[in-house]
Amino acid sequence: MKLSGLMWKAFYLIFIVFVFSSCSKKGEHTKPVINNITVSLYASAVVKAQGQYAVYSTVSGIINKVMVVPGELVKKGDQLFILDNREASLNAETSRQVLNFDQLNTQPGSDKLQGALLQVQTAKEKYRLDSSFYYRQKNLWDQNIGTQAEFDQRLLNFNTSKINYQSAVKNLGLLKAQLKNEVEISKLNYQVSQKRQTDYIVKSEIDGQVFDVAKNKGDLITPQTILATVGKPGSYYLEMEVDENDITQVKLNEPVEITMDSYKGKVFEGKVSKIYPIMDQRSRTFKVEATFLHPPDPLYPNLSAEVNIIVSVKKNVMLIPRNYLDANNEVILSDGTKAKVTTGVQDYNNVEILKGLDTTQTIYKPAE
Repeated sequence: MKLSGLMWKAFYLIFIVFVFSSCSKKGEHTKPVINNITVSLYASAVVKAQGQYAVYSTVSGIINKVMVVPGELVKKGDQLFILDNREASLNAETSRQVLNFDQLNTQPGSDKLQGALLQVQTAKEKYRLDSSFYYRQKNLWDQNIGTQAEFDQRLLNFNTSKINYQSAVKNLGLLKAQLKNEVEISKLNYQVSQKRQTDYIVKSEIDGQVFDVAKNKGDLITPQTILATVGKPGSYYLEMEVDENDITQVKLNEPVEITMDSYKGKVFEGKVSKIYPIMDQRSRTFKVEATFLHPPDPLYPNLSAEVNIIVSVKKNVMLIPRNYLDANNEVILSDGTKAKVTTGVQDYNNVEILKGLDTTQTIYKPAE
C-alpha cells in the first residue's frame, strides 16, 4: 500500500520530534573530573549569646513590677521583676516576733528563768536546813541521845532535800539549754523567712543585656514560667545538635561553614568549640557548639543557621555530579547502556567514583 504525500509528511514530523526529543534528553552530559571533595556533616543551628539563659522565678506569684525593658543593659544582681510578697512579709514578721520572744526568755529576769531559779534557791535552803537537822541529830545519836525514829526521819528529810536540790539545779540547766535551742531555731526560721522574701525579687545572674521580657505586671507566674532572656551582647556562638551516628567524626577545632537566612548568599567560617559528652536520649543527638572566626555584624540571639562541619578533605579523586547517578548506583554511557559504579564520599553536588568509570568516558544525566 502506497502512502500519500500527506501521510509521509506526518511520519517525517513524528520522526523529527522523536529525534529532537531524544537528543534533548541525551544532551546533558559530562565527564568525570579529578578534583578535591570536602566531606562534611550537616547540622541545623541556633545563634546564642554567651551566658544566655532563661530567667525563672523560684516561687509562684503575681508580678508587681517589671524593672527592665528589652535591650536594657544590666549588672549581676540587678532587679528584673518584683513579685507580690505580702504573705512572705507577714511570715517574716511573725518569725521576727517569735525570735524576740524567745530571746527575752533567755534573759536573767524572764519569768521562766526566774521561776526555775526560785525553785533552785528554795530547794537549796531546804537542803541546807535538813542537812543541819540531820547532822545535829546524828551527833546526838552518836551520844546515845534520841530515838531511832527521830534519826531515821532526819536522814530521810536530808536525802530527800538533797535529791530535790540536785533535781532543781539540773532542771535549771535543761531549761537554759532549751531556751537557747529555741532561740537558735527561731533565728533559723527568721532567716528562712527573710530569704523567702528575697525569692520574690528576681535578679540578673550576670552582667549582660535583656534580650526579651516575656511577662507583664499582673501576670500570675510559676517556677516553670520563662520571664525573660538575658545574655552577653556582642559575644555569640552556634548551638547545634549532631546525630549519634555522626558524633564520633566531630572533633574540637574542626572547621565549619555557616550559612544564615539573615545573610543570604554568604558563607561564614568558624570552628567547633565544644562537644557535650552526653547524648539526649529523647532526640538521640549530642549538643555541639561552634564559634565564628569572623562573625557578621549585627547578630541576634536565636537566629537560625545551617552548619557544615568539615570532617575531612579528599584530594585528587574522581568526581561526577550527584544527579547523574541513579538510585541503583548506575550511570548512562554515551551508547545508551548503563554502567554500575562504586561510590565513595559525597557532598551536596558531587560524588566520588571509586570503580566503574574513567575520565575519558562521557555520561548522560538520567531523565527526570
